[in-house]
Amino acid sequence: MFSRLVRWLQPLFLCLAALAIAWFLRSHWAALRAYPWQIDAGWLAASALLLLLSWALEIAIWRHLLRLVGGGLSYVQALRIWFLSAVVRYIPGNIWQPLSMTLYCRRYGVAPEVTLTSIAFYQAIILLAAAPMAAAYLLWAGHNSLAAQWLGATPPGLAWLLLLPAALFLLRPQALTTAMNWALVRLGRAPLHARLTSPALLALILAAMLDWLLWGATFAALVFGVAVGTAADRAALAPLLIISYPIAYAAGFLSLITPSGFGVREGAFYLLLVPRLDGAVVAVVALAMRIWTTLGELLLALVSAPFERPRRTPAPQFTPALAERPADRTGDAELHRNLT
Repeated sequence: MFSRLVRWLQPLFLCLAALAIAWFLRSHWAALRAYPWQIDAGWLAASALLLLLSWALEIAIWRHLLRLVGGGLSYVQALRIWFLSAVVRYIPGNIWQPLSMTLYCRRYGVAPEVTLTSIAFYQAIILLAAAPMAAAYLLWAGHNSLAAQWLGATPPGLAWLLLLPAALFLLRPQALTTAMNWALVRLGRAPLHARLTSPALLALILAAMLDWLLWGATFAALVFGVAVGTAADRAALAPLLIISYPIAYAAGFLSLITPSGFGVREGAFYLLLVPRLDGAVVAVVALAMRIWTTLGELLLALVSAPFERPRRTPAPQFTPALAERPADRTGDAELHRNLT
C-alpha cells in the first residue's frame, strides 16, 4: 500500500520540485544576470575528467561487490550495464534502475538475487562512506552555513554519532550480509553465502570515500568553470564544495520522493553552501551539476548501446548455494512483482 502511494505521488512531487526551482530562479533572475559569470574551459575539462574517474571507481566497487556475492562480469560488461541502466532512474519510481541492472546482468548469467544484493550492498556502503564527510562538515566546514544555523545549539559532539553505523558494521560485518539475506527471504529468494570481513568492509568504505572525494572535486571544478573568479575564492571554497557534494547527494538519495532526488539535492546544496555562495548561484550550479552528469550518462549510454548483445554467457559464476538451484525462467517477472 505504501509503495503504491509513493509511486503515485512521485510525479506530483517531481512537478512541485521543478516548479519550486523555477520560481526560485525567476525570483532571483536579476541577481543571476548581474553575477559576473565566467566560462573557463580548463576547469570544465578538469571536471569532465574527474567525472570519468568517479564513474570508473564506482563501477569497480560495484563489480567487486557483485563478485563477492557470487556474480561475475568483466569490467567492460559492468560499464555497459551501469550506463544503460543509469538513464532510467529519472523515470518516477525507484525500482527502474535496479530492475534494469538485474535484467541486463541476467543476460550474462547472473541470478537476479545476486544482482539485487550487490546493488543493495553498494548503496549501503556509499551511505556509510558519506557519514564521515557529514560529520566533518558539521565539525569543521559548515559552521557559518544555513544548515548550521538551522541545527542551532546542537552539541558538536553529536556529529560523531554519524560514525556509529559504520563503526558497528565494521565490528560486525556479517550483520550487513544478514540484513541483505533477510530481505531476500522476504522477497521469496534464496539467501546468499557471501562472507564480508572487517578488513574487506573497511577497504570498500575507504574506496567509496575516495569516490565521494572525486565526485566532490568534479562539482568544485564545474563551479569554478562557470563562477567564482579569483584564485583566493577558489582555494577558500574548494574544501566546502568537495565535502558538501556527498551530503547533498545522500540527502536526495534518501528522500525517496522524486526521481534521483530532484529538488531535494538542490535544496540540500542551498542549506550547505549559503551564505558562502549566493543562494541564486548555488541553485544554478546545483542544476548545472545535475545536467552535467545526466549528459555524461546519456552520452556513455549511447556509446554503450551498440555493443550490448542480448545473450547469456554459458558459465555463470554463482555461489555454490545458487548453482545447485534449478534455472528460474520466471525470475524476471517474479522480481518485478516483488519490487513493486
